[in-house]
Amino acid sequence: MATEGYRKFKKNIPHWVTEKVLDWNRIHGVDTVQGLNRRVKNGSFPELIEAEEVRYQDEVAKAAALIAEHLDRIRIVIVAGPSSSGKTTTTTKISEKLQKLGYRFKLLNLDNYFWDLELHPKDEFGDYDFETPQALDLKLINQHLCELLEGKTVQSPRYNFKTGLREEETVPFNLEENEILLLDCLHGLYQEMTDSIQDSKKFRLYIETLSMMRGVNNRWIRWTDIRLLRRMVRDSWHRSYSPVATIGHWHYVRKSEMKHIVPFITKVDYVFNGALSYELPIHKKYMFKYVIEAMDKFRDIPKKKDAYRRAERVFNLLNSIEVCENDSIVPKDSLLREFIGGSSYEYKI
Repeated sequence: MATEGYRKFKKNIPHWVTEKVLDWNRIHGVDTVQGLNRRVKNGSFPELIEAEEVRYQDEVAKAAALIAEHLDRIRIVIVAGPSSSGKTTTTTKISEKLQKLGYRFKLLNLDNYFWDLELHPKDEFGDYDFETPQALDLKLINQHLCELLEGKTVQSPRYNFKTGLREEETVPFNLEENEILLLDCLHGLYQEMTDSIQDSKKFRLYIETLSMMRGVNNRWIRWTDIRLLRRMVRDSWHRSYSPVATIGHWHYVRKSEMKHIVPFITKVDYVFNGALSYELPIHKKYMFKYVIEAMDKFRDIPKKKDAYRRAERVFNLLNSIEVCENDSIVPKDSLLREFIGGSSYEYKI
């Protein structure tokens, strides 16, 4: 069902998609860290935020319109992508846009289908690998998807990320006539996640932080580092998980992404840019001290060399960024609020 333009993938993201992002950054003077810093220092940072939010909303509208074109056969819309790429907010906003177009959607957050944390194996540092698709109850997900499309009511589980346990209370969930199911899931592209549903009934949207910005060393800023910073903030505020622990855990995230997400990008119907060109100065305000702490913690642990190198790389990045101390200029409905808090949306995380 993918449109012709999205059939010509190379390794993962099509070249013309990243070129479009880079063109936008150049026009707004933020294709380099130096350019971003100038906007912070010269007082034009609020205008950058406003322009980026308009760009993001326009992309939401475009994705929603593309989905609407195929609603004669679509029963499930899947918003997938790596950790902290912005799936939840983007799914919510696409749903809002489709509702304004007269379509009815209902969101099922598959994060509620996690197994209890105690059922996951630990490594020698006491860390859990909960990044694989098998961390979710795939059998129950597929059972519920089939039943929902048959018009039945299911009892959706509720997962508490602070306790690492499913709660005893479940939530009745059903689809009304002519309602389309929206799925927000890290591994939504993984075939076994929705294996019980025919591919022709699915629309797959992939979201990634396509930052397309060069650092002071003239190298591209890694998309994964943007997402790491987002998750460090979110984990510390919403999931009782320290930012330093998030850095130490990130190798699990990357391993799972490369195995269970990246290989399936070529099958999607739309690639969505979830990066915000203005977010690094705000991340520095919250996370810089924790990156330094992570370097100190992992420096002399041989089996944590990967975590140390990652912390060092992010330190060098943030050290080159002008900080923004006043994040009140970020709109309450911004995707960034999913991570830094203060959103007008309620996130069940």
